[in-house]
Amino acid sequence: MTIEVTQDNFEQTVRSGIVLLDWWASWCGPCRAFAPVFERASAKHPDIVFGKIDTEAQRALAAAFEIQSIPTLMAIRDGVLVFSRPGALPAAALEELIAGVRALDMNEVRRHIKASEPAAAPARSSP
Repeated sequence: MTIEVTQDNFEQTVRSGIVLLDWWASWCGPCRAFAPVFERASAKHPDIVFGKIDTEAQRALAAAFEIQSIPTLMAIRDGVLVFSRPGALPAAALEELIAGVRALDMNEVRRHIKASEPAAAPARSSP
């Protein structure tokens, strides 16, 4: 089962576990084609949160994530964005993505993120 994700419930929704987000709009043909694939996957994986974000109704949220093409699929694990790609996925590719997100070593992901952050400038003392 999928849930509607809005500005109001976004933070709470993505805080923990695995969350897949489908950014869509009602006028988007590829979005409508991807919807049943996303729904079937949600039924197969009840331990994962499957959220749908209507980019027309949630413009501020879409702008904050710089959504420029729909559908866009995002995967978030333990509050960390681990995948983002525009375009509809076939069912087999979605299953591969889910398996890959499940297999992630989140400690390694966090180490990688920390290592790629710019180092803080050393504090200057006044003369």
